[in-house]
Amino acid sequence: MSELFHPDELAMLDALVSETLEAQVEENPAVAAVERTSDQPPSWYVRLSGEVKENYSAELTLGQRSLHFETYFIPAPEESLERFWRHLLVRNTKMYGMAFTVHDDGGVYIEGRLPNRLVAEPGEIDRILGSMFAYTEEMFMTAARIGFASRFA
Repeated sequence: MSELFHPDELAMLDALVSETLEAQVEENPAVAAVERTSDQPPSWYVRLSGEVKENYSAELTLGQRSLHFETYFIPAPEESLERFWRHLLVRNTKMYGMAFTVHDDGGVYIEGRLPNRLVAEPGEIDRILGSMFAYTEEMFMTAARIGFASRFA
């Protein structure tokens, strides 16, 4: 289990994540906006603009041990359930630092955690956002065509 961070260390990470995300708005054309959504725990909402999936968001939450991040990927499939879930499980083996998950509403998310000791490493926030963007852009249409095939007929 990751170590518990002292409040002073968390405050420094909070500031670092905020600064890094604000810089992403200026430097990364896929990042459309960043909004601070909570101070306890520190949380951010990042709006991303894609090509395959036009708009989506990432949520980042800084805990005492790790930075949790997730993005909504697709609603629960309507058909070809076995093929749909198999497709995503196979893709999970190729993803770095995150995986497909299912929430109580049946929706599919891409989700991960980064230990706080790694949050300050150069490029980690960019890697998280870039990976979520790339995985969504790369895998969304195939998943949609499998789980919602009749809508594409």
